[in-house]
Amino acid sequence: MMKNILIQKISEGEIGMAERKGIGHPDTICDQITEQISVELCRYYLKEFGHILHHNVDKALLIGGQSAPAFKGGKVVQPISLILAGRATAKVEDKSIPVDEIAIETARKWIQKHIPHLNAEKDIEIISKIRPGSSDLVNLFSRFGKGEVPLSNDTSFGVGFYPISQMEKNVINIEKLLNSSLAKNKYPFIGEDIKVMGVEMEGKEFFTIAIAIVDSYISDLQDYISKLNQVKEFVSTELELEDALIQINTADDYKTGSIYLTVTGTSAENGDDGQVGRGNRINGLITPYHPMSLEATSGKNPVSHIGKIYNYFAMDLSREVVENNLADYASVFIVSQIGKPIDNPQLLNIKLKSSKKITKM
Repeated sequence: MMKNILIQKISEGEIGMAERKGIGHPDTICDQITEQISVELCRYYLKEFGHILHHNVDKALLIGGQSAPAFKGGKVVQPISLILAGRATAKVEDKSIPVDEIAIETARKWIQKHIPHLNAEKDIEIISKIRPGSSDLVNLFSRFGKGEVPLSNDTSFGVGFYPISQMEKNVINIEKLLNSSLAKNKYPFIGEDIKVMGVEMEGKEFFTIAIAIVDSYISDLQDYISKLNQVKEFVSTELELEDALIQINTADDYKTGSIYLTVTGTSAENGDDGQVGRGNRINGLITPYHPMSLEATSGKNPVSHIGKIYNYFAMDLSREVVENNLADYASVFIVSQIGKPIDNPQLLNIKLKSSKKITKM
């Protein structure tokens, strides 16, 4: 029997875990929609005013609905609710900016594109509560429109590391494969709500995959079981994971008929809630064995909010260090002070691991 409790010295062994939440997971829905709202606001501001105006639309709460899935097709009984919040410039002199309208339209279009089995008109209600920003934060941002270096919107930090392990790459590749057009054309019953947990232990990789199965494609329990086995074989073959242990929908209880069946392909339809910042970090993973920022990057403005730009900078810098052969592994930590220029952090700390001697930079 394999041990599942291991105590190690820090320098010992290759043990790790990593998680990825797919495009239809309630947390990812919140992250992706708020980020897209920021993008659309930036486009509007640039078109109308020539530069990006202050905004941070980085708050969203998805409240799961109620559904009645059934073999060959069920129905959504109570719609999902999505509440959008944050701050955005809504008026410049005498010109009003339709912030709420932009936010709601963007959210609905995103759902129509990415969650095709969810009726974006009747299966989800979208509420925007985005309000104007406080005058002090708007003033910090205003330097950008004058061509000056923006001042930090927050006292916060960014964290990045590179490279990721092969197991972590496999976690990403599994979710991307299952949400690819190749998989959807071959297995249309695969919903967009996919979560992959990877564990690396004692030289072996283990992957636990949760897939929201779309009920209209499933005729009965045996059909469900057969289709999951097909997906397991597909993942193993396509990604050359024959030596890994792959398990799908481990909460299923075939004896009682309790299985992961959905109407829309997302658990959001039946009580699973979501929130910005609980999903993947900017490298596409949740990695407890590596340094991570708890800051939600989605929806924050790309000009002055350190919670976004310092995290991207840290990731990019760590990659550059390794790809330029300065180390085998790098982690980067960078912290700001609110009101200080974004190009003048309080601290930039780079930690390196290398099989070669590292010269001082």
